[in-house]
Amino acid sequence: MSVTPDELREVAVKRVRERHDFASHIVAFVVINLGMVAVWAATGQGYFWPGWVLGAWGIGVVLHAWDVFLRKPVTEADVDREVERLAHRSHGTR
Repeated sequence: MSVTPDELREVAVKRVRERHDFASHIVAFVVINLGMVAVWAATGQGYFWPGWVLGAWGIGVVLHAWDVFLRKPVTEADVDREVERLAHRSHGTR
């Protein structure tokens, strides 16, 4: 099955948007967490409470990076395999 230029462009636009969204996520993560660390430092540097936000949000950043850069897109072959699996399973249960 061939992909039309319009379909290819649609996929490319989606991927570029995802990368731009990720870049915005990184900027927000850095700026906000630097602000919290600055507040922590300016208020006496006791218990490092910004670590909770850094850790939790950091997990979100890692998952977002996985989604944008490592996860493979769903292909027609993936869908065909799933249809075949479901068809095979439904015939076996009767």
